[in-house]
Amino acid sequence: MQFDPHKVTFGRHESFALRFGWLTKGFQALLADGDIFRRDEATVTLGVGKNMVHSIKYWLRATQVCTMNREHGILPTEIGSAIFEGKGWDPYLEDEATIWLIHWLLATNYKEATAWYWFFNCFHKPEFKSKEAAASISDFGKDNIETKFSVTSAKQDVAVLLRMYTQSKGSTKIPAEEALDSPLSILKLISYSSALKAYTSELSSRESLPIGILGYAISDLLINRGINEIPIEDLMYSRSYHVAPGSVFRLTENGLLTKLEQLVHYIPETFKIDDTAGIHQLYCLRAINPFEYLVKHYSEIIQENAA
Repeated sequence: MQFDPHKVTFGRHESFALRFGWLTKGFQALLADGDIFRRDEATVTLGVGKNMVHSIKYWLRATQVCTMNREHGILPTEIGSAIFEGKGWDPYLEDEATIWLIHWLLATNYKEATAWYWFFNCFHKPEFKSKEAAASISDFGKDNIETKFSVTSAKQDVAVLLRMYTQSKGSTKIPAEEALDSPLSILKLISYSSALKAYTSELSSRESLPIGILGYAISDLLINRGINEIPIEDLMYSRSYHVAPGSVFRLTENGLLTKLEQLVHYIPETFKIDDTAGIHQLYCLRAINPFEYLVKHYSEIIQENAA
């Protein structure tokens, strides 16, 4: 999860933001036919145009519910199968927790979704105009990316990102299909003020962010970094181009601390918060599979729905 300046991707979405139903539709089509994205009839099967087929394929990879294999093409990942396959956890994205999970998978995928990694880990202006964000990612690319870098593609990614996370206002100038909000707009991580003609992406306590999803994110981060303890400050702010849950989820410091305290009790004897040499740290007390947190969350949801 640490940014690699040699492995970046821009402009693969065909200018289409992720839409409701696309991940479900694309994943289920892939399960029915593993070669669907190589076939001309994919447009008929998915009910979209050719460019949208490419876009759906991209979003499946960018959100890490699928991966690319040179020999076999696009394949489901473990987490993709857990969400979408058969009686999966949430194949139709009815639980907001799944949207938070997809957001984490997207914003930490610097290889396939570099602009999303950059925005949620490196760009911290609470209020900005689209031109400012476009200029900022251009500067980021020029200063940090060591492969061929297209400023135009990066700026297009910023435009798509802002459209994905901002709830539409029902403009009559936008075609009905284009006005459909992305599922990620539900999270309210970015908003737009027509009066100010500016965007805001402010820190909040994020009451709707489930502890199970935060537990998955932190466990995932620790395993990827090969560590079992981390300063809480490093969970709040991205340092040395590592991802930070506090930044990705746009949490306030108090909001993160509150959720970490809840996390300690969510699955007992897994995490603890303590001070070492004056540094407030989170400790992982045992080997853990991040899926434990997802299994707990979704099993509780199933029990609630059955009650």
